[in-house]
Amino acid sequence: MHLDPTRPGGVPEHASPRAGFVVSKAVGNSVVRHRVTRRLRHLVADRLGTLPAGTALVVRALPPAGTATSAELGADLDSALRSASRPRRPKSGRPGARATAPAPTALP
Repeated sequence: MHLDPTRPGGVPEHASPRAGFVVSKAVGNSVVRHRVTRRLRHLVADRLGTLPAGTALVVRALPPAGTATSAELGADLDSALRSASRPRRPKSGRPGARATAPAPTALP
């Protein structure tokens, strides 16, 4: 899932949130892909009101989505929205992250 809370140039501040879906052939045949898209569209419509105005949301369905129930898709969607909405730390501020590459070691 990708969540872009910023408004790209030309999108008014009062624009409602938008959602798009990516459901590849790995999910299943055309009937299965469209069923997954319809389920996701319904689930996202219920949650769009919680997103800031002008937000762009892209939901990518993975292959297990083809056999998942609507309840499972909803739980996964809620989890992904919580994760995507969480503020991120800068990469350099991560504990244990190296600021520079390690020095090369000499081979005997």
